[in-house]
Amino acid sequence: MVYGRRGSGPKVEFEGTTPYADYTHIETLLSLQTPRTQSPAEYSFIVATQVMELLFTLLRHEWETARTQLDADDVRAATRTLRRSIGAQDVLISSWQLLATLTPNEFGEFRDAFGEASGFQSYGYRHLEFLLGNKRPGMVCPHAEMPSVVADLEKQLAEPSLDDAAKAAVARRGTSWLEIYSGSKQPDLYELGEVLMEVAERFIRWRQLHLTAVWRVMGDKPGSGGSAGASWLAKTVHDRPFPDLWAVRNEL
Repeated sequence: MVYGRRGSGPKVEFEGTTPYADYTHIETLLSLQTPRTQSPAEYSFIVATQVMELLFTLLRHEWETARTQLDADDVRAATRTLRRSIGAQDVLISSWQLLATLTPNEFGEFRDAFGEASGFQSYGYRHLEFLLGNKRPGMVCPHAEMPSVVADLEKQLAEPSLDDAAKAAVARRGTSWLEIYSGSKQPDLYELGEVLMEVAERFIRWRQLHLTAVWRVMGDKPGSGGSAGASWLAKTVHDRPFPDLWAVRNEL
């Protein structure tokens, strides 16, 4: 059967799969949504979760790249990389809209099906926390039976955070965040500070939306995976990455 014709338009005849499907592994990707119940809402929940995990991986790539660039004193390149990562953060924040209409009854239809599974167990998210400087070694424990994940997380724990790399770059210039924000003639470091603040704000916003989503579908009930649910999330929702940059605001 012929679905198109040769001419000046795009190529429409291929041997086997299309180059697009091959490059993006579409068939594999679309085979990974496997609901455990008949609830129509579970499919949205799985897709939203998988989208977030993909974005965690993208952000890790961008922030590790920026850290390497800062270590090389390429502040402008690091700033460009971080600004590109903000686009991914904006999509990550918007991904909560996929669950915005989920009702408590709809969530209850499939909640038991995922058992002890919990976002708390996301090692992709844990990498981001460690990269931003929130290094809690105990958070590696849920992955104890996954040796490659443990090794990867422990490596992230041992390496300087993005915050460490930024402070080191500032220190090598013989200055401080306060001097930079007080008018020193180092505009590239000022721009770095501002883009780090944008990264921090979006990270906080994502956590706030996570808490709100939990309140919306399950109130203050205990969470899956043994957590206290919303009350556990509320303890850290306002933690601020890059504390020195926030502290500068008190001095200006």
